Amino acid sequence: MATAVELIAAPWNLGLRPPEPGHEPGAWRAPEALLAAGLEDRLRPARLVELDRPPYDFDAQPATRVRNGVTLREHTLRLAGTVREALAASRFPVVLGGDCSVLLGCLLGARHDGRCGLVHVDGHNDFRHPGDGGSGPALGNAAGMDLALATGRGELLLTHWPRVGRPLVADEDVVQIGDRDEDADLPFTRFTARQIERVGIADLGEQVRAHLDRHGLDRVWLHVDLDVLDERVLPAVDTPGRPGMDFAQLAELLSSLVGTGRVIGLDITVYDPERDPDGAHAAPIVDCLTSALTPLATVEAHA
Repeated sequence: MATAVELIAAPWNLGLRPPEPGHEPGAWRAPEALLAAGLEDRLRPARLVELDRPPYDFDAQPATRVRNGVTLREHTLRLAGTVREALAASRFPVVLGGDCSVLLGCLLGARHDGRCGLVHVDGHNDFRHPGDGGSGPALGNAAGMDLALATGRGELLLTHWPRVGRPLVADEDVVQIGDRDEDADLPFTRFTARQIERVGIADLGEQVRAHLDRHGLDRVWLHVDLDVLDERVLPAVDTPGRPGMDFAQLAELLSSLVGTGRVIGLDITVYDPERDPDGAHAAPIVDCLTSALTPLATVEAHA
């Protein structure tokens, strides 16, 4: 396990639909807002890497029915290189999105060193793809398809990658936590929001650890979409909903998972500062992350 955190700011909104005609989604502002709220000071990372903000295209791009698909592939490869460098330096990458499409670059970077599982903490299962009836004349949005794309379902543009091929992660190596669709039929181990209400966070953490043990997963990427939080706690996300966790429960879950020693990095996504004009929600997000990750943020990380 790495002992020093590396913060990677990935300020993109490529995977989201416009909230209204001609207006870009505001999730690209999240890294700056979280850093301004003290995340860097609190985590004391070994390094902060700030990636460029990619251009957002409102119109379809050539040869893809995924919004911003061509741009997304280009920036996925760049993010993957940054994640790979962090892991090679024995650091723990914390990727600040942006929207959920950052997951592809994170997993691609992690896969450079072989098999890597995925714990996908999300209020939605993000499993829309042509095979589930999710295709149509409208452009697909990668932020609602990231788990499908990561498991090799969808256009080759976003499912087939250098060195790795497809998929980025096998179905049996995925754990989905927190989605609200009780009726979904998914090929993964999952714990819905209602199940979590019944069993509690401590038992959930034990069940996830047991799953990782059974499958021999000693390297896992952790994806955290903040819409897993109840909308009464955090409304400033692209698609808020309920039921969901509160900040204390999410911090407990993340701390439990990171504490297994199997998590090699994580990404945090879909906080939208434009939906939080007074910045009230940035501080509790920072508190949640630092509570879970402080054991990794050593004084030596500055060395």
